[in-house]
Amino acid sequence: MFGLSSGYLLLILVTLAIGGFATWYVNSQLKKYKRVPISTGMTGAEAARRMLQYYGISGVEVRRGGPGQDFFDPRTNSVTLGPDSFEGRSITATATACHEVGHAYQYAQGYAPMKIRGALVPVVNLASNAWMFLLLIGIVMQLTGLIDLAIILYAFAVLFQIVTLPVEFDASRRAMVYMQATALPQAEQSGAFSVLRACALTYVAAALTSILQLLWLLGQRQD
Repeated sequence: MFGLSSGYLLLILVTLAIGGFATWYVNSQLKKYKRVPISTGMTGAEAARRMLQYYGISGVEVRRGGPGQDFFDPRTNSVTLGPDSFEGRSITATATACHEVGHAYQYAQGYAPMKIRGALVPVVNLASNAWMFLLLIGIVMQLTGLIDLAIILYAFAVLFQIVTLPVEFDASRRAMVYMQATALPQAEQSGAFSVLRACALTYVAAALTSILQLLWLLGQRQD
């Protein structure tokens, strides 16, 4: 049970390949469209505020974060954009900013998958930190109950990643609807879609690798 087998080595190779391709693809698209200026001339921060205003969403602060910090925080009802997104005037900056506002729009409307994901956060925070520790103890001490508990906790982490997918896809959809409504040129809409699709791939890759890991754990448990 849970030995270092050829099947596990194959799993590692597959997950590394999936993650590596996703990382390469998203970085290539972000860099490509970071060099393409947006015709509106607006920075990402300005585009975010304009989208909030367009949908009548008030009380959401648009903040400047550190490198790579692009996210919506429902606890503070704020959108944080990294320097490139906050100050940039590119397709990548606009697409990123509008995507994060898409999350703010979800929050304002009480979007159900976002609520479910939020409810899972406390459990996932515990599960992510504890499952591997419990699994190792269970294997070493041959405690089946502890191994089962570890797998259950990991399953919650996998569920969180699965629930995250519709949340991310919908935020990108809302971003594209807004950019279409504001008559952004078709070429720039296509570029923005490429950026958002690449970013979505990272979530798909993470969910897929986690599911494969969970299936392997369940298979080992049955052996």
